[in-house]
Amino acid sequence: MKVAVVESVCECQAKLFAELDERRRAMKGWSRQRGRQLPAPANTIGPDRDRFDIGWMCPFCTRNTLRSFLASTLAYRETMPTTPSVPPAPISGAPR
Repeated sequence: MKVAVVESVCECQAKLFAELDERRRAMKGWSRQRGRQLPAPANTIGPDRDRFDIGWMCPFCTRNTLRSFLASTLAYRETMPTTPSVPPAPISGAPR
C-alpha cells in the first residue's frame, strides 16, 4: 500500500502529522512537541477534491486544527506489507 505523510503546525507550535492512503483518507494522526509524541486524531474532509482539508485534535492544547492541502503535492511511498504472525506448521512424521 502507498501512503503519504502530511504535516502542519498547530497554534500552540506542536507539529501535527497525518498518514494518508491513496484515497487521501487519514489512517493515522500524531503530534510532536518538545520531544514528546502523542496521538492526534485526524480526519480528511473532501478527499475526492483536488484541494482537501485535514482536521486534527491537538493533544497538547486540545484545539481543533483545520488545514488545506493540494492533492497534486502529495508524495506517496510504498509501505512494507504486514504479515500476521502465523505459527510454523508441524512437520509430519516428527516425534511428539
